[in-house]
Amino acid sequence: MSIQSRNAVVERPTMRQAEQFGLPYLHRMHPLAKLLPTTLALVALFFVHDLYTPLLVGGITLLLLMTGAQVTRRLWLALLVGLPVVTVVLAVTIGFWVEPARVADTPLLFTIGAYEFRFGAFVSGMITSARLAAIVVLAMLSGLTIAGTDLIRASVQQLRIPYRLGYAGLAAFGFVPRFQRELQTIRRAQRARGIATGTGIGARLRRQLTTLVPLMAAALRHADRVALAMDARGFGYRSWRTERHPVPLRRRDWWFGTGLLGVYVSAFVAGALLG
Repeated sequence: MSIQSRNAVVERPTMRQAEQFGLPYLHRMHPLAKLLPTTLALVALFFVHDLYTPLLVGGITLLLLMTGAQVTRRLWLALLVGLPVVTVVLAVTIGFWVEPARVADTPLLFTIGAYEFRFGAFVSGMITSARLAAIVVLAMLSGLTIAGTDLIRASVQQLRIPYRLGYAGLAAFGFVPRFQRELQTIRRAQRARGIATGTGIGARLRRQLTTLVPLMAAALRHADRVALAMDARGFGYRSWRTERHPVPLRRRDWWFGTGLLGVYVSAFVAGALLG
């Protein structure tokens, strides 16, 4: 069983697992070296109004995913075929809402009855849809290559977030598979007792509703155990803590993060000049 399949419920492969199993380079980089440049680029995209910048940023990010991320064939198909198709369709849809007088002097693409769809309307819609596509790809770069546990540990170790908060969040990651097992147990018990049986929409809704109370009770029990365990281990009694799983920020991570930020800045500058 692959690392991704074993960790699909909880998180992506950690840096240690990526090094051990020889995963592509993006998985081996420090999470903050990937997250900070992509987050800055994502926020900056909301303030650009040209077509070239999101195309450049999205293309660079897609190239990074192609060369440095472990991606399934289905996701590759979605990125290389589905995303461009959706972007163009969304651009045409948005273009229908552009005021015709604004684009009256641009070439005519097609007509629908008395309505004339012009190139300027398509470009206007493409600016918005390309920006959305670039935001999606940027979010995927972080989401596909950063393990949640690594990000929390890096935030505690490098960003100096209080470790009591960080490791409470780390414990929450362990709740997800536990809750799934608990939900399966509850549903099996309900089927054995003949509770909320049936195949219709009403039966499915009843099954969902009847699992809420026992699942909430299980969540409270698990939260109480985690709180007692954290208190027993002295969480919060000192301002520092020895790390069992350090996430080191190495020289190659600095170079990668700085270079990625420089590439994105260059893309924004080039887009502004071309636009």
